[in-house]
Amino acid sequence: MRPTRGALIVAAALAPALLLTTPALAAGPAPAAPAVTATAVTDGTPVDEMSEDDLRIAILRIIADEDSGRGVVREANEALDGTVEDMREFLETGHRLAQAEDDRVAIARILADPAISAALRAAAEEAIDGTPEELRYFLEVGRYEVDG
Repeated sequence: MRPTRGALIVAAALAPALLLTTPALAAGPAPAAPAVTATAVTDGTPVDEMSEDDLRIAILRIIADEDSGRGVVREANEALDGTVEDMREFLETGHRLAQAEDDRVAIARILADPAISAALRAAAEEAIDGTPEELRYFLEVGRYEVDG
């Protein structure tokens, strides 16, 4: 492993700990986040203007996020092992598509539960074929509106 990659891994591993110690969390839980975009995982710098190290850090932050599912982690690791363009592509579109894959799995798990209500089952069956944004919305908000 190159020293730079090792340093990036350590930095990415420490980032969540540093974020959890900030005063912003004392105010209570944040509202549900919108769908992930390429600039949401960066400091606002457009992905096509980021250096290789910045791309790696952005992807490592995604991997370090405890909410990242198997599909996201798999695709992120593939991007890290690829070229700079592979990393850019992951941040621009691959992350969104991998998140949609993980969201479909989460909705399938909801559908596999025999104890769910008929209304929730109908909403989940409709959502599972939706766009990545519709999948995310269902998991973050829609499923609670149906049963709530």
